[in-house]
Amino acid sequence: MSNSFTVKSTRRHRLHPATLRALHWINALAMILLIMSGWKIYNDEVLFGWLHFPEALTLGVWAQHGLQWHFFAMWILMVNGIVYLAYGFSTGRFRRKLVPIRPAEVVAEIRKALSLKLAHGDITHYNAVQKLLYVGVMLVIVLQVVTGWLLWKPIQFSEAVALFGGFQAVRLIHFLGMAAIVGFLVIHVALALLVPRTIRAMVTGGPLVDGTSAAPAE
Repeated sequence: MSNSFTVKSTRRHRLHPATLRALHWINALAMILLIMSGWKIYNDEVLFGWLHFPEALTLGVWAQHGLQWHFFAMWILMVNGIVYLAYGFSTGRFRRKLVPIRPAEVVAEIRKALSLKLAHGDITHYNAVQKLLYVGVMLVIVLQVVTGWLLWKPIQFSEAVALFGGFQAVRLIHFLGMAAIVGFLVIHVALALLVPRTIRAMVTGGPLVDGTSAAPAE
């Protein structure tokens, strides 16, 4: 006769499982393609007269070519993003790694960073600022997908476009979202270069860590 209660079984696994690593690098590639092709599209009809992106940093021979690259990367990002979110929620990784985010801890970590006293010895745990940045960039990417669809189909989604304040307002929001993602990538890469072990961990899986899983007791 089996009981209904459960016991905790502990097993060790890599900090970053293979599935997560694959999703991370696919997402990184898609974001780079989207940013570079987006800059090509932007240069064709700028929002700010003083701002043009160097052609060497854009993707596409002309604006229409850049748009084709943009759509190609968009589908990769959307499919990969859906799988990533499903993985993060279903495995409990988001709950373990990204919450809670306490404002007092964020302020304390920022002060440590400004005084060059930010600890980075343990790569198995995220500090409050890292949690905030990761959650924030995921929300921005969702917003980018939504505004990207509105820019692609402004007639079909005319009511939603109106809610955002019109087509040009959607363009501006999409542009600001891109700027936020670029800012995140600069910080993310800079921190990774400061702590090379984080890069190796995202390639090899990193150190073994303890994990718990619930199993029915006999």
